[in-house]
Amino acid sequence: MPTIVDDDDRNLEVLGYKPSFKREFSNLATISFAFSIMGLCSSVATTFNTPLLLGGPASATWCWLLGSCMCFTLGSSIAEIVSAFPTCGGLYTASAQLCPPAHRPVVGWIVGWLNILGQVAGISSTEFGLATMIWGAVSITSPDFVVTPGKTVGLFAALLIVHGTLNSVATKHLAYATRSFVFVNLGTTIIIVIVLLATTPRSEMHAAGYVFGTQGIINQTGGWNNGIAFFLGLLSVQWTMTDYDATAHISEEVRRAAYAAPTAIFIAVIGTGILGWILNIVLVLCSGPIENLPGVSGSAFLQIMALRMGAHVALFLWSFVCLTAFFVVQTALQACSRTIYAFSRDHGIPDNGYFGHISESTQTPLRAIWLTTVLSILPGLLDLASPIAANAIFALTAMALDLSYIIPIFLRRLYANHPEVHFHPGPFYMGSGFLGWAANVTCISWTLFVTVIFALPTVFPVSKDNMNYASVITVGVVVLSGIWYILSAHRHYHGPTSNLEVETKEKLDITEEEDAAREFTEDEKKIPVSSSEDPV
Repeated sequence: MPTIVDDDDRNLEVLGYKPSFKREFSNLATISFAFSIMGLCSSVATTFNTPLLLGGPASATWCWLLGSCMCFTLGSSIAEIVSAFPTCGGLYTASAQLCPPAHRPVVGWIVGWLNILGQVAGISSTEFGLATMIWGAVSITSPDFVVTPGKTVGLFAALLIVHGTLNSVATKHLAYATRSFVFVNLGTTIIIVIVLLATTPRSEMHAAGYVFGTQGIINQTGGWNNGIAFFLGLLSVQWTMTDYDATAHISEEVRRAAYAAPTAIFIAVIGTGILGWILNIVLVLCSGPIENLPGVSGSAFLQIMALRMGAHVALFLWSFVCLTAFFVVQTALQACSRTIYAFSRDHGIPDNGYFGHISESTQTPLRAIWLTTVLSILPGLLDLASPIAANAIFALTAMALDLSYIIPIFLRRLYANHPEVHFHPGPFYMGSGFLGWAANVTCISWTLFVTVIFALPTVFPVSKDNMNYASVITVGVVVLSGIWYILSAHRHYHGPTSNLEVETKEKLDITEEEDAAREFTEDEKKIPVSSSEDPV
């Protein structure tokens, strides 16, 4: 029964998968990856216009606090599932394991496509936001410069090709580069907060009633009541604090994955939530007259920086905000390519396993990386039809990803006592009592609520040019994938399947007693902390 594989790879084999990646991600690199996927300052910069200019300053302030608290329950619920199933398939693989075998193909199929849709939209929207931020900086220096949809889409596509190229290197290089991302991300945010406060005269700062009170509710939707206008501001926090399971998608490249991956999610959600709220408060406090926003750059965030710091200092710091967005796409593309690799490995894509291939030279899924790159270019083309319609990819990201997250959370509770479903908690576990139930029920209810909010049009009167197409795309993908499954895919897709060779299974010789031993004692069911035996 002894094997030559280490504990991580042995645990992966117990879950039914052959180790295919090198485990190059340390604790620091994994935590940095989790922070980077959210890209705090760049994500707020990309989406700050929505809460500020639809619901008003109070929407930007309170929606972040409310949304981040709710995201904490979702992140915690996801972390305990990732801890139990640390595979590159993430919640897609976990979903199929948390329901009876008869339902695994359908559940795996729906969650897999929703998750891929959300991740592709996330990459596309972040890269699109980066292209917009770069052109916004050009507009600050050259106010007469005209930014056309063609220029934005062209830069967007070029940046994605650069990211596809960078993601094609070996895992050890990706891990080494990722370690620095967290310092740029958080450091830039903190510096912007400090400089804004230092350069804004006290007499020009807004009153507390404007930042936190009813004075700050400024409805500019053209038709919605103040309540709906206020909740439209949730887009910023929900879009920023999503893609939680991205850390799970690299878990086969992480050391002590059952500990490191969920811990990174937990830390990143708390850190992003707290620091993001401070950033939003300071931005509103120093924002100046709202009628002057978003200004020539088209970005309220950049315009506030230029107003308070001066154009030169603002553009210098803005370059680091853009760099943060660049890091977000880098990590998001890596995570999404691993999902497509896992889905192809399980025959969820009619490619005969073509994209479930690992390159011998880099030990990375090069084919899946470039498929992800090409797919991510497609949503950005919406901007050629309508700039407002292109905004749907931001709402689409949060809708599709969060829906794919609550399915496994719901299944874990629904089939908790089912004889054919065996959930063995990992080191990160909230328990079976009130705490775990409260977190699960809260995050499911909240996700359903914000999904409805994100499906609403943001401005009136509604036309084909400003319609919110996020719900249409999400429902369309679900319906089309469902028809595809019924007509054809059910013949070749049977849910996540083991890719272990017969010899490996016999070598493991996993007995029922050993499988039961994987359950953790009550003392072990807690948030793991680093020890001297777990070097960063």
